[in-house]
Amino acid sequence: MCKDCGCSISHAHSHTHADGTVHVHEHAHDKDHKHTHEHANPQLNETKTVEVITKILDANDKEAASNRAHFEEHGIFAINLMSSPGAGKTTLLEATIEDGSFHIGVIEGDLETNQDADRIIKKGAPAHQITTGQACHLDAFMVHEGLHHLPLRGLDFVFIENVGNLVCPASYDVGAHLNVVLLSVPEGDDKPAKYPVMFRAADILLITKTELLPHFDFSVEKAIKEARKLNPKVDIIECDSKSKKGIDKWINYLKMKKSLRG
Repeated sequence: MCKDCGCSISHAHSHTHADGTVHVHEHAHDKDHKHTHEHANPQLNETKTVEVITKILDANDKEAASNRAHFEEHGIFAINLMSSPGAGKTTLLEATIEDGSFHIGVIEGDLETNQDADRIIKKGAPAHQITTGQACHLDAFMVHEGLHHLPLRGLDFVFIENVGNLVCPASYDVGAHLNVVLLSVPEGDDKPAKYPVMFRAADILLITKTELLPHFDFSVEKAIKEARKLNPKVDIIECDSKSKKGIDKWINYLKMKKSLRG
């Protein structure tokens, strides 16, 4: 979680609107939160920290439930995409749009820039960028505001592309129905063992950039074994968004999940 870097306590993030204006929004999830530098009783300070984080997560979970209900009112299946930076989340979304099977909208999360949202819009799908500033994850409050900037009517899926990070996003429910974790070949097959919380949170693991397997010391079998050791029920698909290898399996998986929800 983010208790060490402090971003679970307070966030400053901005939203870029269609006219190019940027709105900066700062908020602390616990309005009574005060920083303390007292060291006389470390145990007391630790207890206060735990209480603050618990309040933050409780408030976040309530907002996430509200987000989920809002998606369901519009018949939308919401998907949370999580990975380290550069694992291929945006490229996967581009390939999903190009397939043409679904109408999708995207909420993009990054510390800075609108580059990913611009890429999605160029492919013909609506997208809204959230720049988090210093926060290394999206939370339910950010997603709540972001979804109001998407034309929800007629969408099959809303993808929430979380900030690139294999730690903090796993701790925050954003109101999605499905957690997707990407692991790219260049990252190494040891990531499930090193970042267990993220891989335990996954409903499906996508092993991406598989066309690069001949060039990296990456064992698909080891990655799958480690992931299933942590999460025996996780679904796994191997794919490469650039070559489109395995994308048909991803699309069919989405069709299946959508049909199960009616």
